[in-house]
Amino acid sequence: MMEFTRLFLREEFRMHTYYTNPRMFLAFPFIVCMFSFGVALTSDRILADTNLDEVMLLLHVSVFLYGLSVGAFGFMGREYVERQHGRRKYLVASPLTLPISFRKTFLGMYLRDVIFYVLLLLLPATLGLLFSVPFSGFRWTSIVLLFLAALVSFLIGISLSFFASVVYIRNHAAFIGVTVLIVGLFVAQVGFDAIPLTFLLPGLAMQHSLPPYSYALTSELVLSALGGVALIAIFVAAAYALIPTRFSPVSPKTETRDLPRMFEKLAFAKQYRHLLAKELVDLRRSGTITKMFFSFVTPLLFLSFTAWFVRTGLAIPVGFNTVFYGAMVGFFGVILYSWLNNVDIMEYFETLPVPPTKVIKTKIMAFLMLTSWISLIFLLGISFLNDDMSLLWLAIPVMFVVSIYMVVMTAYLTGLRTNTFLFDANILLKFTAMSMLPDVCLVIISFTIDRSLFFASLGILVVCSILILTTFILYKGIDDKWKRAEFTD
Repeated sequence: MMEFTRLFLREEFRMHTYYTNPRMFLAFPFIVCMFSFGVALTSDRILADTNLDEVMLLLHVSVFLYGLSVGAFGFMGREYVERQHGRRKYLVASPLTLPISFRKTFLGMYLRDVIFYVLLLLLPATLGLLFSVPFSGFRWTSIVLLFLAALVSFLIGISLSFFASVVYIRNHAAFIGVTVLIVGLFVAQVGFDAIPLTFLLPGLAMQHSLPPYSYALTSELVLSALGGVALIAIFVAAAYALIPTRFSPVSPKTETRDLPRMFEKLAFAKQYRHLLAKELVDLRRSGTITKMFFSFVTPLLFLSFTAWFVRTGLAIPVGFNTVFYGAMVGFFGVILYSWLNNVDIMEYFETLPVPPTKVIKTKIMAFLMLTSWISLIFLLGISFLNDDMSLLWLAIPVMFVVSIYMVVMTAYLTGLRTNTFLFDANILLKFTAMSMLPDVCLVIISFTIDRSLFFASLGILVVCSILILTTFILYKGIDDKWKRAEFTD
C-alpha cells in the first residue's frame, strides 16, 4: 500500500507541475510558512481583540472545513474511470486493466490527499510558528501539540468528506440523508446547545485539555484523542466498505434532439451559440450540474452558518448585511468556473475548428447562465431571513459586478486549467491580490452602511466602477494571453 500511495503522490505532483514548474509549485508551502510566521509575530494584537478560546475555535472549525472541502474525491470517481480511454490515464482507473481493486485505489487516493495537504499546508504553517519562537515567545511544545490537535480536526473533516462522497456514488438519497444529519448536528449545537461542540470536534476537545487550559495529562485528553481516532477510523472503514467493486459508465439519456433544441434557444449567444449549446447539453447529460450545484450552494450555506454563529453563538456584533453577502456570493462563483473546466477532456477540442480563447469565453457565458439565478435566489432568501431587504437595490448590482469580475479574472489568469494553475505560486499570488483586494474593500465598506448610507454607497460605486473597467480590460486580454495556447498537454 505504501508503494501505491507513493505512486499516487508522484502522479499528483506531476499533474500540478506539468503546466507550471516545480519551483513555482514548491513556493506555495513557503508562502504558507511565511504567512504563518507573520501571523505569529502579530499574535499580540490578534489576542488583544479576540480571546484565545475564539481563536482556537476558529482555527479548528477552519481546519475541519478545509479537510471537508478536499476529501470529496469520490464525487469524481466515475469521471476518473471514464477518462481512462483518453491520453491521460489516472492511477485510480488501474483496476480496469490490472488485478487490483477499486477499494485499494480509492484508499490510495485518500492517503495521498492526507499526506499531500498536510505537507502543502498544515506542516508549513506549523514550521512558520516554530520559526517565530525566538520572537513570539511561544513554546515549541505548545506548537507541536497544536499541530497534533489540528491534525485530528483535519483528518475528521477529510475522512467524513471521503465517506459522504462514496455514499453519493452508491445512493443519492442516502447522500442527502447524511448531509441533513451532519447539518442537523451542527445546528443542534449552535442553535440549541444540545450537543457539546467538543463532541463534534474532538480535536478542539484535545486542545482544551492542553496548556494553557490544563497542565496535566488528564483523562479528557486521552478520551478526546481516542474519540478522534475512532471517528476517523469509522469514516474511512465505512467508505472503504462502500466503494463499488466496479464502475460502469452511466448511459446518458439518448435524446437526439437535445442539442438542436438547446441551439435554438441560444440565439443571443451568436458566434458562441454552437459551443454553448454543447456545453450545456454536456453538463445536463453527464449529471455534473448536480455536483456543481452542491459545490456552489454548500459554501454559501456554510458562510451563512458562520455569520449566524458569529452573531448569535459568539454574540459578536459584526454587521453582516445584504451587501456583504452580495460580495461573498460573487467570490464563491470561482468554484463553478473550475468545475466547468473539469467537464471536458480538452484534447478532444483538437478535432474542432475552434481556438482556446473561444472555448474560454464560452465557459464564461455558461458560468453566468448557471450562477446568476442561484446567486439571486440566495441573496433574496438571505436578505428576507435577515429582514434586510431594504439594501437589495445596492446588494444585487454588487453581486453581479463581483461575479462577472471574478470569473473573467480567473479565466484570464488560468485559462482552461484552473485547478492546476492555482497551485502555481506566481499565479496564486496574482489571484489572491486581484480577488482579495476588492472583496476586502467591499466588505469593510458594507460594515459602514449603518453609519452613513450615502458615503458607503459612494465607496461601493467607486469600487464597482473600477471592477467593471478591470473586467473589460481582462476580457479583452484573454485573446492575447491564450490565443497560442494548445488543448493538448
